[in-house]
Amino acid sequence: MVSPASGSASGSEPGSGAVGDDVVIIKKYANRRLYDTESSSYITLERLAEMVRQKRQFKVVDAKSGDDITHSVLTQIIMEEEARGKTMLPAGFLRELIGMYGGAMQPMVPQFLEDSLAAFQRNQTQLRDAMSGAFSGGPFAELAKRNMEMFRAAATGAAPSDKEEEIARLKSELADLQAKVDKLAE
Repeated sequence: MVSPASGSASGSEPGSGAVGDDVVIIKKYANRRLYDTESSSYITLERLAEMVRQKRQFKVVDAKSGDDITHSVLTQIIMEEEARGKTMLPAGFLRELIGMYGGAMQPMVPQFLEDSLAAFQRNQTQLRDAMSGAFSGGPFAELAKRNMEMFRAAATGAAPSDKEEEIARLKSELADLQAKVDKLAE
């Protein structure tokens, strides 16, 4: 399998980069066109980026030499995304990364970056799960419902009953919710 993060294609374990039946072969021709052998059609770099987001495994080979050029094509996709203003790699980070080429730490950097990105994705998933649990059917959902009721009342010109009591109750609920968010963040 070709790892979108590394673009490597070696080894035989799942996720190690071995080319298997589920890996789409993309041929890159001298005219820079990309040919998807699975769909028997020419595709764009945007389509390859979409395949990465869909976690589809692919290997890009030079049509003439057969060399694996997946890494350089993935790098080209990143460069095009960055050029479109979808900046994810700050200049300082890029400078530091370039500075590591040829240094003693260079062999360790790829694995460190892959492990860091995997940890980031795990944390993102855990946070998303925690937040979805906090908002579904819980106090946040009730608060949103009451806010919508107040908005509708304001839009129609009707005043909520006992406004100060409602505000005090909402402040209390907000304090409770803040405590729950703080607890989740621990």
